[in-house]
Amino acid sequence: MNDYLISLILGIVEGLTEFIPVSSTAHLRIAEFLLHINLSDGYWKMYTIVIQLGAILCVPIYFRERIAKFLSTFPRGERGNRNIFTHPLSLVLIAFVVTAIPAFLLTKMIGEHLENLYIMGMSLLVGGIVMWFIDAMNSPSEKAGPEAPYSRIRTWHMEDMSFGQAIWIGACQILSAVFPGTSRSMSTIAGGQVAGMSRAAALEFSFFLSIPTMFVATAYAALKSVRGKGVVNPIGVSQIDAHGWIVLAIGFFVSFIVAYASVAWFMNWVRSRGFAPFAIYRIILGAAVLYWAAHVAM
Repeated sequence: MNDYLISLILGIVEGLTEFIPVSSTAHLRIAEFLLHINLSDGYWKMYTIVIQLGAILCVPIYFRERIAKFLSTFPRGERGNRNIFTHPLSLVLIAFVVTAIPAFLLTKMIGEHLENLYIMGMSLLVGGIVMWFIDAMNSPSEKAGPEAPYSRIRTWHMEDMSFGQAIWIGACQILSAVFPGTSRSMSTIAGGQVAGMSRAAALEFSFFLSIPTMFVATAYAALKSVRGKGVVNPIGVSQIDAHGWIVLAIGFFVSFIVAYASVAWFMNWVRSRGFAPFAIYRIILGAAVLYWAAHVAM
């Protein structure tokens, strides 16, 4: 297949799946198999880093007004009831640190799991069941609204999150680092709902938490690949010709545009319809990956 078409397809896959709770890692792995390419090859490894960067950049641009407001009201918040530990920006950084330290310490184990199709399939399947159950459990409270008595939801807006909720969501996000296929967004959204957050609040915090998490993870992956081992440069930037740079550019811009559109669409969808369709999709895909692992990729 033409490299430009491959880049277009992979850019779409990354942009569509990075921020919705279906696991971009699993989808890129499936695309790798179907397109007959090797994403562990030096050039394609860099390509995956580039398209992930394209997807990441859409989030601070999409939420630029909210970020500006958070910065201008730090640390007291818009209502003057926050402090340096409970301001939304602080809670994002706290959740990030809670995730980053264990994830860094478990780097070797994470690397061993990245290509394991059984772990990926089980993570998709179990994650889908968990997400469906949690969303169904919270659905009556979502429909009843903030004024309803005895609601499971205590936090309807990200600005009202607590220190404990941020710690809990950061801990939940570790699962996505250790078990590929779990999905970073699924673990943070489901974790937020368990902690008493509304769909919209959990989703929005997931997007904000993705900014430091994905930027640092992508930068770390790029640094490791560029440095390589000894005199070996796995990426081989100096050997990339004009054709190679065009392929990278296509992937980057397609990923950015598709991710931006998917973030806007997902925000509107979740506020009114919930996560059940994504949970069902995960269950079906997880079962398919497990079948693939057992019968095709032996």
